[in-house]
Amino acid sequence: MTPPSHETAQAFPHLDTVRSAITALYRHLSHDTVRSFAASVVPADVAFADHDDLQLGVQRVAHTMVSHLGLPDARVIVAFRDMDHAANVELTAGPEYSVELNSRFREHRRDIGAALAHEVMHVYLHRAGLSFPGTRDNEILTDTATAYLGAGWLLLDAFREDALTLQRLGYLTPEEFGYVLAKRALAFGEDPSPWFTSPQAYTAYTAGMALARRDGEQPPLTAAGRFGRHRYARARRTASAAPVPGAPPPVVLPGTPYSFEYGSPLRVSFPCPTCHQRIRVPVRGRVRARCTLCRTILECDT
Repeated sequence: MTPPSHETAQAFPHLDTVRSAITALYRHLSHDTVRSFAASVVPADVAFADHDDLQLGVQRVAHTMVSHLGLPDARVIVAFRDMDHAANVELTAGPEYSVELNSRFREHRRDIGAALAHEVMHVYLHRAGLSFPGTRDNEILTDTATAYLGAGWLLLDAFREDALTLQRLGYLTPEEFGYVLAKRALAFGEDPSPWFTSPQAYTAYTAGMALARRDGEQPPLTAAGRFGRHRYARARRTASAAPVPGAPPPVVLPGTPYSFEYGSPLRVSFPCPTCHQRIRVPVRGRVRARCTLCRTILECDT
């Protein structure tokens, strides 16, 4: 993996936190729980026509999100008011759910589903006891969870830009939403792109997919490209030539996701391309590794 370019850094400024959030979902919720969200919220369940009754429509979409996340079925109280943020939710013990939406959603009804997806996910994570310290990182966790657990394609589809206006919802960049949706697509075999109504959303998803695929093409994975394999071989030779006594620090090359750890035998550590938990395998040629967190089987050439 080469060091990130300036353009990549701009498009994916929260990438480390996003990857940590995916790991946290598998670690805190369990593999089986994450896999229970294999089917996304579908467009028909959140469609909102201009002639629909506002309150009835909001209640219907809110209950769709509550049901999708498996939260207890209870009344969702949704109010509209003028505020700086898109929406807000009260994280109470329940049983009711109380959500406030920005008044502009009275006129921009197509994005109500996106706003509710994020706010109801706050409730889900709160009741699951999963959070990150600090408002910024916790909001990134919420956006990541919303996308990875099947409702966040709505947040990316709310990204629209023309000569006069620019709209984004959530704390992630569009490319980061595209990345999380691509990670989900690769893990679950579900392609959300036919649901996008925003051309900018499709472009961001394509950029995210390119990065997500590169995660699975890094050494020591057998899918790594020739340049990566040569660089890995040089690092392996350097690590193999170092003395073992004294437990020297791991050999880490800048811009690479892997490192070598001394012992008998020498081991290589690298992130799982699905959940980003670090995996350690012995350096002994072709090996098959199984991630204990997300259960992905990985073909490696160490």
